[in-house]
This record gives sequence, structure tokens and C-alpha cells, in this order.
Amino acid sequence: MSQAHQESIMNWALLLSAWCIAASSALGSLFFSHVMGFAPCVLCWYQRICLFPLVIILATGLFPFDGGVVRYALPLAIGGWLTAVYHNLLYSGIIPQALAPCTQGVSCTEKYIEFLGFVSIPMLSLVCFTSLIILLIVLKKRGS
Repeated sequence: MSQAHQESIMNWALLLSAWCIAASSALGSLFFSHVMGFAPCVLCWYQRICLFPLVIILATGLFPFDGGVVRYALPLAIGGWLTAVYHNLLYSGIIPQALAPCTQGVSCTEKYIEFLGFVSIPMLSLVCFTSLIILLIVLKKRGS
């Protein structure tokens, strides 16, 4: 197998991995809200706005492979990451509750689940977007 063919397989695998993370995160988000009955807060909605289109955008780059989807996916992933960072800082109490955008409805600091005492829904979102950004940057660097 040629070097170019191996590189194209690796690039496709990176994009597939990013799509799997986005798709499983979107399904997890829907599971939490529709099956478990956890109402999303305002910041959760903003993160969903960034996440849900990534499932479609990344899928369009898979068949046939098009690394150019990174230019559309990366800004959404960064926007979701910034929102997730703010949400985690608010959730952990580093940012005071007075600065929360959740003035009506569900509180942005509502503790629905905490695996191992620290893995919360906002933390899962931060891990998702961090992983996506890393994969997309690696894919972009490999393409240039």
C-alpha cells in the first residue's frame, strides 16, 4: 500500500472518529432530555446548537472523503467548547451564580448526575468538544 493511500485512510479514520464523537454526544444529549427527563438549561441549548449540525457536517465529509469540512466544523466545535468552559466554571462555582444566563427555567448549575463525584453533564460536553477540536486540528494539519 502506498504512503498516500495510507495517509488518506488515516485522514478518513480521524474524520470518522470525530463524527462518532459528535453523533454519540448528540444521542447522549437527547437521551438525557427525552428518556431521563432532564430539562436542558440555556447553556445546554447553546452547546446543542453547536453540536447537532456537526453530526451532519462531519458525515458529509466521509463519503466521499472531503477534509474541507474542517473549515465548517471547527468554528462550531470552538463555539461549543467556549460555551462548555463557561458552563463548567459556572457549575463548579468559580463564576458566581449572579452571572448565569439561566434566570428563568432550569438552572445552569442543576446537578442531575455526577459520576465519580466530578463527571457531570457539562463536563461530558467539555470533553466532547475538546476531543472534536483536537481531531479536527490534527486533520487540518495533515491536510496541509
